[in-house]
Amino acid sequence: MPAKPDLDQGLVVGSHGRHCVVETPEGARWICHPRGKKSQAVVGDRVLWQRPPAGQGDEGTLEKVLERRNLFYRQDEIRTKSFAANLDQILVLVAAEPEFSAHQLARALVAAEAERIVPIIALNKSDLVEPFAQAWARLQPHRRMGYGVLPLALEASAEVDRAALGKLLQGKTTLVLGPSGAGKSTLINLMVPGALASTGEISQALNSGKHTTTTTTWYWVDAERSTALIDSPGFQEFGLHHIPPARLAACMPDLAAHMQDCRFYNCSHLHEPGCAVRAAVREDGGEGAIDPHRYRIYADLFAELSQPQRY
Repeated sequence: MPAKPDLDQGLVVGSHGRHCVVETPEGARWICHPRGKKSQAVVGDRVLWQRPPAGQGDEGTLEKVLERRNLFYRQDEIRTKSFAANLDQILVLVAAEPEFSAHQLARALVAAEAERIVPIIALNKSDLVEPFAQAWARLQPHRRMGYGVLPLALEASAEVDRAALGKLLQGKTTLVLGPSGAGKSTLINLMVPGALASTGEISQALNSGKHTTTTTTWYWVDAERSTALIDSPGFQEFGLHHIPPARLAACMPDLAAHMQDCRFYNCSHLHEPGCAVRAAVREDGGEGAIDPHRYRIYADLFAELSQPQRY
């Protein structure tokens, strides 16, 4: 559908509920609300929106969400929570302390794979020698399956980390995801000085318009506006009910590498004879091995996703 003459294109840079903040190509930001029951926009969406008529307020109207390349979201039995759209990569930030949940990390990685978004893992607090060594060892299966794992010490080596992150993020749109306590706010403020002030401005604008504080925010890292970070709210649970059980193994690269060698095309990789996935589960950590703990996570998730939906 071609844009109407009175509609502008914009980028959603903040959202909460059905209201959002839209940035124009020139960098101006407007609060917008959808017309009627049209699709809800999320941060990262490209949209068509309409400015208010002169003298009729300072809030625009969201008319259309343009086609997305991808949408990163989670879904439990009750609701769906969208994080952001049109992403190049997801940076999952975990820390040596407090100890991260391997199940929670696996869920985020599966959701990224399902949308064909590149996931990167960053392990913070490398200055804590012993806890970091233990956490680094726990991430060995992820390194073996080809995921990038970046060591960080955000509180202790800011300039070194800024340089490493700068190379990783350059020219891309990256969602930063992670549990509370991992250092997500520190990372955002390291890469985008004044980010908290920017968040405050958006929140104040939404509140002044009688809307609730924004929960997901887009930041430009560079003056050219070619590199972007998206700060998402922390999460405790990460539902994957939007992923069919039969598709789960394909979203776990260590399992997916063996699927084509299973005797049965519809193998669940749980009990069938001739299952190449189960045959690859071993402790030795050799080439092609599936870590037993990773396999247990797969079995747990498969059981969870196979449960009847309750409405």
